[in-house]
Amino acid sequence: MTALISTQGLHVYYGNNEALKGITLDFPAKGITALIGPSGSSKSTYLRTLNRMNDLIPNVTITGKVTFKGQDIYAPQTDMVNLRKQIGMVFQQPNPFPFSIYDNVAFGVKIAGKTSKEEMDQIVETSLQEAAVWDEVKDHLHESALSLSGGQQQRVCIARVLAVSPEIILLDEPTSALDPISSSQIEATLLKLRTNYTIITVTHNLQQASRIADRTVFFMNGEVVEADDTKRIFMNPAKKATEDYISGRFG
Repeated sequence: MTALISTQGLHVYYGNNEALKGITLDFPAKGITALIGPSGSSKSTYLRTLNRMNDLIPNVTITGKVTFKGQDIYAPQTDMVNLRKQIGMVFQQPNPFPFSIYDNVAFGVKIAGKTSKEEMDQIVETSLQEAAVWDEVKDHLHESALSLSGGQQQRVCIARVLAVSPEIILLDEPTSALDPISSSQIEATLLKLRTNYTIITVTHNLQQASRIADRTVFFMNGEVVEADDTKRIFMNPAKKATEDYISGRFG
């Protein structure tokens, strides 16, 4: 497996507390990988190291390596704006900007440089279509994104990430704040996107992981217990701890 992004011996400390204990993982291009594990197992901390979001947290120390297309993203010369354009992120709570739907999706593209109105219209439409929300919002593009339902807001946030043509999309429990219908719409969206993007998602919902993920990684206490094809993790895990977690003996 050729990795698009990988971590080698990755440690993260918050002050003296070791949150990640030497994680080595590879993620191939395209497809969906789910990160599962009990609360406090540092799945979200791991996800945030992949586009340096932890840099924003005071008193954090990161050692080891994160390489994207063979380049160390923690190297001093890394262009952070470019990195986060290539490795986009969608958060647990939908967080559209207090602008129109159109301006939310166009935001990152405008920052990146000059784009004609015609080109921008096309990017906004394509991104909203890819995020499976175009039909619901196409007649309301100049209304506030905050007027949308939670599920629609989250899909607009996915469109905002897609608009800048990323290679990787990180999602931190993207459906945990949503109702079941909105959650299933997001799942359907991700299943369509997986053929063109590398998607890494943290989820507490084991059914969701089993439905949408090609690969699953089981985290516990800041370590990777097991990483494998999703079917194998759920049907025939190699480690007893994985089996106990999946069968609901702890969580």
